[in-house]
Amino acid sequence: MEELSLEKFEEASELVKQVTLETKLVYSEYFSSQTGNKVYFKPENMQYTGAYKIRGAYYKIHTLTEEERKKGLITASAGNHAQGVAYAARLAGVKAVVVMPTTTPLMKVNRTKSYGAEVILEGDVFDEACAHAYKLAEEHGYTFVHPFDDLDVATGQGTIAMEIIKELPTVDYILVPIGGGGLCTGVSTLAKLLNPKIKIIGVEPAGANCMQESLRQGQVVSLPEVSTIADGTAVKRPGEKLFPYIQANVDDIITIEDSELIVAFLDMVENHKMIVENSGLLTVAALKHLNVQKKKIVSILSGGNMDVITMSSIVQHGLIQRDRVFTVSVLLPDKPGELAKVSTLLAEEQGNIIKLEHNQFISINRNAAVELRITMEAFGTEHKNQIVAALTNAGYRPKLVKFKGSYSEL
Repeated sequence: MEELSLEKFEEASELVKQVTLETKLVYSEYFSSQTGNKVYFKPENMQYTGAYKIRGAYYKIHTLTEEERKKGLITASAGNHAQGVAYAARLAGVKAVVVMPTTTPLMKVNRTKSYGAEVILEGDVFDEACAHAYKLAEEHGYTFVHPFDDLDVATGQGTIAMEIIKELPTVDYILVPIGGGGLCTGVSTLAKLLNPKIKIIGVEPAGANCMQESLRQGQVVSLPEVSTIADGTAVKRPGEKLFPYIQANVDDIITIEDSELIVAFLDMVENHKMIVENSGLLTVAALKHLNVQKKKIVSILSGGNMDVITMSSIVQHGLIQRDRVFTVSVLLPDKPGELAKVSTLLAEEQGNIIKLEHNQFISINRNAAVELRITMEAFGTEHKNQIVAALTNAGYRPKLVKFKGSYSEL
């Protein structure tokens, strides 16, 4: 196992200051009160490229020979590493080619192009894009820069730990998102070098838990498929070079369901006025899974590159999860004035109607039953139950309609 030394981390920490913005810790009164700990965020979503990836990309390019730079760089990325390489390459005057999955959010694609990189869309997930990038590197002689399975890249990412510990020397826990493992390798290795008592908790999507599964089996393994809205961590196979460091330095791994990321997004917007992408929200959602009290915890917000369509969808489904939006079905006689009666009742209960669906063909006997589906806004679960109770007391026998899946339309 090649050594990641304190000397290299210190060198990288000085170098990345040339391209990074200062992301001081943000204390969260809301999450501290929710968890019984002192919670801080490391807001890497506020970096110039919208993510921490500029650190590893810039340090990696610094370590390349002049000949390797002249060949031009190629990498594969779901978005954030792409922007980091493109930006760092532009500063270094080096050509950059980036292969991105076809599912990459448009904002990430356009931002990567804006930094001067040539973008090629290939494959549905990172692993397929990476295979294509290797192929192009061989065909054209490009220098390949791996987004995570590279010790120089991991060293650059680890500079985050240096900043955290300098600002909060008594930190007890650091929560780190895991995709391929580059960020977690760098942060965990440096943190343990500086203070072995610090607990490092990796956080993965439940639908892309390749590192957790690899640790369970004691060797690097590939998942048959990945399924998660956290596109930046949708990786089938973690880094081979990084795995020994994760084994040695990570104390535990927590997995997060997609539905938890939706709640975390709303929590961050409402309480911190911050946009954090789904992969960056992993550590926010993980706060509720830690069975500790009165500890100083730092959650790394790895990025904030989220397009507005995704934001809109997440907000919508977050409102559904919190019972701020719900649909109820009632049966009405097919007579004039029945719809007005229901509308009046809902107005009295302060339910705000979003959509009505009036189905006259649910029953052959239209005089007996016409279905009315009402989608409305409420103040939360208690208010929703109050509205349903009012409909019940009025004799409408309401039935709540479940939304199919986490991303169905209203």
